[in-house]
Amino acid sequence: MFLTISTTGTPERPATDLGFLLHKHPGKAQAFSTSYGQAHVFYPEATAERCTAALLLEVDPVALARRVRGATKGRGGAADAALAQYVNDRPYAASSLFAVALSTVFSSALRGACKSLPERAAEPLPLRAEVPALPARGGARLVRALFEPLGWTVSADPVPLDERFPEWGDSRYVRLVLDVPDGRLTLSEALRHLYVLLPVLDDAKHYWVSADEVDKLLRAGEGWLAGHPEQKLITNRYLARRWSLTREAMERLELARLADADDTDVEEIDNAVAEDEGPDAEDKPAPLAEQRRDAILAALGAAGAARVLDLGCGQGQLLQALLKDARYTEIVGVDVSMRALTVASRRLKLDRMGQRQAERVTLFQGSLAYTDKRLKGYDAAVLCEVVEHVDPERLSALEYAVFGSARPRTVLVTTPNVEYNVRWESLPAGHVRHGDHRFEWTRAEFRAWAERVTHQHGYTVEFVPVGPDDPEVGPPTQMAVFTQTQTQTQAQTPNDRTGQNTQNTQNTRHTENTRNTKEAKAA
Repeated sequence: MFLTISTTGTPERPATDLGFLLHKHPGKAQAFSTSYGQAHVFYPEATAERCTAALLLEVDPVALARRVRGATKGRGGAADAALAQYVNDRPYAASSLFAVALSTVFSSALRGACKSLPERAAEPLPLRAEVPALPARGGARLVRALFEPLGWTVSADPVPLDERFPEWGDSRYVRLVLDVPDGRLTLSEALRHLYVLLPVLDDAKHYWVSADEVDKLLRAGEGWLAGHPEQKLITNRYLARRWSLTREAMERLELARLADADDTDVEEIDNAVAEDEGPDAEDKPAPLAEQRRDAILAALGAAGAARVLDLGCGQGQLLQALLKDARYTEIVGVDVSMRALTVASRRLKLDRMGQRQAERVTLFQGSLAYTDKRLKGYDAAVLCEVVEHVDPERLSALEYAVFGSARPRTVLVTTPNVEYNVRWESLPAGHVRHGDHRFEWTRAEFRAWAERVTHQHGYTVEFVPVGPDDPEVGPPTQMAVFTQTQTQTQAQTPNDRTGQNTQNTQNTRHTENTRNTKEAKAA
């Protein structure tokens, strides 16, 4: 599978800026491992006037046959599936395999992120994209119907079945050339169009389409899918014609369109509370993220917490839920990312919030690898899907900063249960759930870590499953509820990381000796 992306430039704005935007250096060829083969990025040309980046995906047919058996509609499930596993167009024709490689290799460019040239990432560029072999179920007409409303000039030339026998006619493949010479699209927009529409034209997915595919579609389609004239076809094909997922996506797209038209938030538009949602309402499980928030809120309520820290608050989803409950009198969100805090501020509408409400919430930047006096004295702290993003060698620093220095009465920690990963067919074997995860623990590993923390810092711990608790592999998310048993601050020096374990042991013994002495005097 092959794709080229080209742009032109000037001496003031050279075309080689494409290398910065794609985060791939034009001076070298790079290779990346994917679930189904090797992806290569190289630059056939790189001058100030014109620059072309090429993405080549070499599919491993053995890996494909092992992992895709029965997963794709029309191929894996057909009557000739045994042969189709080995004789197919997957190594050559752009498909969902290529879309996944695109998102893996150019993930930052898809998001529009570029630290080196942020202003260029936000600017429209003159772009040209070429795909020499694209399956087009619907022909060249459908290709134009999908890309032209997005601002592309489209050339979709059918590929003949065999040039030696023109009477055989054309194949279902086209050679696709897309142009925006006047620079109406950013690179991020162009990549997101390709990411969604390549598998739509192929009308097949190489993996099982689960509920989280709706979120992927809406993220990639933000800003263009809601108003696309072929929105229904795109949504239906992208979600592998699963009617329930298509309906959910269409409803959310309509809400987004209405919210955009009214210049308001989706939450304010979607304010109807349906008491009777039909016979299937109870059968549809809530998203895992929502189940995590519900479990956290339940644990905070049981602990009687009023002053709460959200450590690693991200974009503020939990903060928003806490603000809706008047029992939480002080809510603090902490994150190392200023961008995430900016998004959280917008989500909470801090600039439009009344004074009394605004006094309840505080956002500030901070790293959990260091102690911070501002974190002391709170009833509870939440680390929701945080620890797995920390390098293992720095985990001890986080432990001390939270449990040894800040020492809230209650600490809630949620993290993925790696054993449950086998239940997600779209997650390749051996892969973690998120590219930034440094590790994912089994239930035994999580318990061992939590129990070590309790012994070192004077807490007890209770383990709570979050999500469906599978009898074989457990729940998708595991939560530990730590409760403080020792109110005396540990005597460990925060900067002494080398002798941390020894010092923790001495502190625990000292605390136990002190308690024994007091009990003896009282007796």
